[in-house]
Amino acid sequence: MGICGTAMGNAALLLKEQGHDVFGADSGIYPPMSDVLVDAEIEIFDGFSAERLEELNPDRVVVGNAMSRGNEEVEWLLNQSSVPFVSLPQLFHETVLAERLPVVITGTHGKTTTSTIAAYLLDSAGQQPGWLIGGVPHDLPGGAKLGKGAPFVMEGDEYDSAFFDKRSKFIHYRPQVAVLNNLEFDHADIFRDLQDVQRTFSHFLRIIPSNGYALVNGDDANIEALLPISWTQVIRVGEGANNDLRIANFQDGAGGAQFDLIWKGNLWTTVRWQMHGLFNARNAAMAALASALASGNQDPTRFGLSSLESFKGVKRRQDILHSSGTWTVIEDFAHHPTAVAGALEALRAAYPDRPIHACFEPRSNTAASSLFQDDFTAALAGADSVYLGAVHRADRMKPQARLDTSMMASYLITSSRNAYAFESNEALLQKLRSNIHSSECGLIVFFSNGSFDGVQSLCAGGFSS
Repeated sequence: MGICGTAMGNAALLLKEQGHDVFGADSGIYPPMSDVLVDAEIEIFDGFSAERLEELNPDRVVVGNAMSRGNEEVEWLLNQSSVPFVSLPQLFHETVLAERLPVVITGTHGKTTTSTIAAYLLDSAGQQPGWLIGGVPHDLPGGAKLGKGAPFVMEGDEYDSAFFDKRSKFIHYRPQVAVLNNLEFDHADIFRDLQDVQRTFSHFLRIIPSNGYALVNGDDANIEALLPISWTQVIRVGEGANNDLRIANFQDGAGGAQFDLIWKGNLWTTVRWQMHGLFNARNAAMAALASALASGNQDPTRFGLSSLESFKGVKRRQDILHSSGTWTVIEDFAHHPTAVAGALEALRAAYPDRPIHACFEPRSNTAASSLFQDDFTAALAGADSVYLGAVHRADRMKPQARLDTSMMASYLITSSRNAYAFESNEALLQKLRSNIHSSECGLIVFFSNGSFDGVQSLCAGGFSS
């Protein structure tokens, strides 16, 4: 139930790989996950139906965390005594992870990319890893694979597991090598404040065994507040001098970025790759160390990283939809102020001579609220022109509680940016098309963790046609 979510969809693929017959239902079905499921011959039903579910007579139901009481399939399921149900995290706790070496990647930002890099490095090193990633990697055969080796890479989300299990998903994932990439307040529909988020990460730290590893961002004060801990090995990663693994000499340009990885004072390697941004360098450093430890290397420098040079990333993370000598259209999943700011900084380095048109859809529960209004405004000021799309499900929030995009646009205009706020994403696209026709070149980036009503594809398709 909720099969088109990235984690749920990839879990369905793993269940199919195990030999089960798998089908699922969802609303709001859209690529890329819907295409991946169809290619795997997994049947998807549009919308929920108790009558249909009863006819299908499943042996077990995996309930996604977007499901809630009142959903007719949920109500049917709870009224049965013969059909067992489970959350996705609990399913993995009981089955796949019990016999593997889980590499669990957590953090407010960068989980999908870091998980993908770790799986890619382990795969390139011949470790035959398994993985479950909340996205569609460019460099792997898919977002999920059972694998035959010991390492199993899990993207560890702090969001709750299901309507009947409010623990964070990552609590179920049996971490052996755990990554805490960063920590900020997010998911305001689940957590009260930063301290509440820190509490669940503290719980996660408590379940790392004594022979395991906690790889933490040593530059992040919100993570440092959770330390020290005495029951497992803690390794710090970051730019600062106090880190065990340091990122040094970072440079970024149109052709990609390069940086040195320094392990306890000694050069591990110099990474040169196609990715942009210091945040991606942090993702790579965390993934490299996690992969080295998961492969049994007590000395990480013995683990080769040459395959990073050809790493291409994940769909919807600075994904190029159209590129020509004059215009480039990019889609990015960023939906938190820090992620938006980091993405724009990286894109500025990658395209130094092009004006940036940033289109932002406030879609997540946190992004649609007024909580980060000032932070989003400051982050989007990194673009030359800003197009603010329709606030998702705005009618469900009181006016004072939701993001005021008109006020944001007004402030950005006073900061010498072109800025516009729209009641619909279709209107945004019309204005964007009108404006770009008067320009000779530029970069257009669409920020959303949802569909953006498909305007990014329409925009890219307009150039192609």
